[in-house]
Amino acid sequence: MDPLVRVEGVSKFYPRVHRPGERLRAFAALLAGKPAGEGAEVLHDVSLEVSRGQSFGIIGENGAGKSTLLKILTGVITPSCGQVAVNGRTAALLELGAGFQPEFSGIDNVRMKAALLGIGARRLDRKMDEILAFADIGDYVYEPVKHYSSGMIVRLGFAVVAASDPELLITDEVLAVGDESFQKKCIRWIERFLEQGNTLLMVSHSMYLVQKLCQKAIWLHEGRTKKLGDVFPVTQSYLAWHEEKNAAERRHRRSLTGTSGHYRIASFHLTGVENDGSAVLPHGGGLEAELVLNSPDGRAPVALVGVMRADGTPVYGVASDFDAVQPERLDGERFRYLIRFTDLPLLPGTYSLRGHAMDPEGIRLFDTAEVRFSVAGESREMGIVRLPHRWGDDQ
Repeated sequence: MDPLVRVEGVSKFYPRVHRPGERLRAFAALLAGKPAGEGAEVLHDVSLEVSRGQSFGIIGENGAGKSTLLKILTGVITPSCGQVAVNGRTAALLELGAGFQPEFSGIDNVRMKAALLGIGARRLDRKMDEILAFADIGDYVYEPVKHYSSGMIVRLGFAVVAASDPELLITDEVLAVGDESFQKKCIRWIERFLEQGNTLLMVSHSMYLVQKLCQKAIWLHEGRTKKLGDVFPVTQSYLAWHEEKNAAERRHRRSLTGTSGHYRIASFHLTGVENDGSAVLPHGGGLEAELVLNSPDGRAPVALVGVMRADGTPVYGVASDFDAVQPERLDGERFRYLIRFTDLPLLPGTYSLRGHAMDPEGIRLFDTAEVRFSVAGESREMGIVRLPHRWGDDQ
């Protein structure tokens, strides 16, 4: 028996056409029947077969070519080379809201999508209640789709596809959008769909779903087949690769922190007071600190400074990029920040000032230092700070 899906040596190349000269060269290559010389190859020599009644998973990183392969299988785009054959009624859920008109109501979109899937008017009338019950979006079905949430769009699209009675269902990560109850409903439907001898081809980043629903899998990496076969060996190899990749990233991050750090704290201290852990400030007084950060790549790190109570309660924090502050460059690698807090409203107690070295984008924290200080005074007030206040009706 011929397979339901056959892909033989499929590649997809997108020529570079950003400039007029590039468009002209790409058009000339097209007329000559030659491949364009410049561009991006999204898929390279991918082959697979999916038998009737089989469930097949496509896995890989973002940008690996998974969605491109599904678009080729559904005829949305054509391959640059290779052969594709699909022998059966196909229903696809590739992109959120694909085929829906945002200005039309949900019920009108159901009718249009059903027509595109080959569901006749009489058959749709018989199945309409089933579709609306599966989607379970209530009276929103009479509202324009542009008012829908992403989850509601998926509900409606999947409900129509489920009613089309396909032999082959192709999905691209759509279950990741719906809520938990709808995901369970879809999984139960897919399991019944497969029990009836139908075929599933799905893209997912959830290895749990792939292992649960699929018998075979292909791992695409940078547009090429990394591994193809039974689902468990393929997904386990993919997960092991990710674990090794994450471990390598963690080792790299550790090598960039601390005393050998990429961005690290060279020095951090209070100015004008003792810095032996016994600095005492008067209530309502000022606090000044100097933070020197090291940056071997010559870019100014972002400084983050925060005040904490002794028990770890955060009081206040601010980063240099919040206030668009530029540090003083001491040399090629060191940058000096000076921060002043005037008229501190802190109540008497013990506190710490923490300084942090962050990357120049202010996203990742690399190094931390801390100095402790106390606020002196007598007060029966409660909390962390003294707030200006007035009793009575006096203005």
